[in-house]
Amino acid sequence: MTLPQTPSFRLDGRRALVAGASSGIGRACAVALAEAGASVMLAARRVEHLEALARELNAEGAAAEVMVLDVSDVAGTRAAVERAGPFDILLNAAGLARHGPALETEEDDFDAVVAVNLKAAYFLAQAVARGLVAAGRPGSIITISSQMGHVGGPDRAVYAATKHAVEGFTKAMAIEWGPHGIRVNTIAPTFILTELTRPTFEDPERRAWIERNIALPRVGTVEDIMGAAVFLASDAAALVTGTALLVDGGWTAQ
Repeated sequence: MTLPQTPSFRLDGRRALVAGASSGIGRACAVALAEAGASVMLAARRVEHLEALARELNAEGAAAEVMVLDVSDVAGTRAAVERAGPFDILLNAAGLARHGPALETEEDDFDAVVAVNLKAAYFLAQAVARGLVAAGRPGSIITISSQMGHVGGPDRAVYAATKHAVEGFTKAMAIEWGPHGIRVNTIAPTFILTELTRPTFEDPERRAWIERNIALPRVGTVEDIMGAAVFLASDAAALVTGTALLVDGGWTAQ
């Protein structure tokens, strides 16, 4: 009897657009995709961070380019993707958080978070998918969501609303684009220690809340997200679409 073959996690010959690649989870995922063989387009607003990362990756023999991109500019993003695409993989880690009590939410804060986390994420996925459909190619679209797309949390009403919405459009896009061979998924992390989240971790009360709700005996790091990104981008996840890969240390198991 012939043994089944494990699908490859390699991404050789594929082009990946990584939005939000200048720091944190986006930077780590760009490294992971590059190490798996993908040619990565590093996209964000902070060009100096992107160029430094590209130099490091290229020095290691990986293929990396830089694209200055403000995802909240929908028309500009669409044009940039059309010029540089098509991309076989999208990893969108661009995001914004303005936390505070729901009774005190300001309209400007609401609009700013929705503009990046929901509107920009939606139309970036659309732009990459349009390029794939036009080229007749399959692909993998991955948005960094959050465990807050599945539960709620104090001071996070607006943030949770946008992440729940991301989970919703991911399911709908997966249904529509499945016939084209385009898979659409999210990665939903718990609290990951980055420069952006460091103030939360430095608050003793907040840190205690986080540690109390994670079943595993530690907080998350960017390395915890890297394997998930490679998995969803690769043929190892060939039948995975319309779902969330929760990397939450057991938070949502409660």
